[in-house]
Amino acid sequence: MDPASIKNIAVAIAIVGGTLIPALSIGWIGSKGLTAIGRNPEAASKIQTAMILAIAFAEAIAIYALIVALIIKFV
Repeated sequence: MDPASIKNIAVAIAIVGGTLIPALSIGWIGSKGLTAIGRNPEAASKIQTAMILAIAFAEAIAIYALIVALIIKFV
């Protein structure tokens, strides 16, 4: 295998590994947040705020994976 194809495989692994876990965690956070709102509708605004913050932090990890993949690809 030539170095270019090894780089492409490394990029693919970085993207898959770096987006799979955040995607699963965003789904889990959303599910648990909606369950909590269903059990206690009065606290919906507090739960929603915390849920959106947690989703944003999980999404940031996916963005870091994208940056790592771009560095692998172009450096």
